[in-house]
Amino acid sequence: MGETAATHVVNNSDANRFEILVDGQLAGYTTYHRNHARIVFIHTEIDERHRGRGLASALARHVVEDATARDLTIVPVCPVVAGWLRKHPDAPANVDWDAATALTAEAKKTDTAG
Repeated sequence: MGETAATHVVNNSDANRFEILVDGQLAGYTTYHRNHARIVFIHTEIDERHRGRGLASALARHVVEDATARDLTIVPVCPVVAGWLRKHPDAPANVDWDAATALTAEAKKTDTAG
């Protein structure tokens, strides 16, 4: 068990998600919506077989770095991405916290209205 699994993150733009692969197999993803110079990170999911290995944090770091490199404004609706950004306030990302709060509140209203 001393070996470290190889991880790799890819942008699957057809599915609007970044995927994290472990030894070539899908282990999790972060979904997003892209609108001009903004990217809204919606949800992160890690397969239960791969939880507890830091993959969600690695994926969040990657999506933030990718958005920053492409000069996109990040709207972190996803709690994983938002949590990573809060833990790393020195990350040079452009973040729209107000939009994230508004979108999260709207989603909660929609969930409880049904």
